Amino acid sequence: MATLATLATETQFHVLAVDDSLIDRKLIERLLKTSSYQVTAVDSGSKALEFLGLNGDDEQRDSNPSPVSPDHHHQHIEINMIITDYCMPGMTGYDLLKKIKESKYFKDIPVVIMSSENVPSRINRCLEEGAEEFFLKPVQLSDVNKLRPHLMKGRCKEEDQPNNKRKGIEEIVNSPGRTRSRYNEGLEVVLSQ
Repeated sequence: MATLATLATETQFHVLAVDDSLIDRKLIERLLKTSSYQVTAVDSGSKALEFLGLNGDDEQRDSNPSPVSPDHHHQHIEINMIITDYCMPGMTGYDLLKKIKESKYFKDIPVVIMSSENVPSRINRCLEEGAEEFFLKPVQLSDVNKLRPHLMKGRCKEEDQPNNKRKGIEEIVNSPGRTRSRYNEGLEVVLSQ
């Protein structure tokens, strides 16, 4: 039986916020928490990849899957969205976006890019690469309010993928949305026969 705390965290969206600026990171974290999101904040693209378990050797593991992965960390993380700064030392937000979209397990996670620079070619490039939104800094509550439709779309995609490593097995089994969609699919088959 699920506890009240478990139910609260299951319905809460988890956002990974990536920004090298402490002030901007704290601002986006506060805005997201004010809007009832669970937030994990990191200060670089490489730390975001590490958090997700995409440290570069993932392609090797993907081609040779084993029942017990040496990296248990990213199998039990459910990230519903990544919001990242564009200009960061080392790996830019654009580079992080590309890595996420190339990943077998995380490609359907909505990614939002933020920048203090309004450069149309940069904005277009990020949107063409798969970013859901491009926010100009400072990010405001009205921007955060635009995220929920992308999160809902992302959650629907997750529920359609039974081998999604972002979800723990308990969540897959106990998801009322998955049960309903399976039931509806079965019902459509019966009706069409």
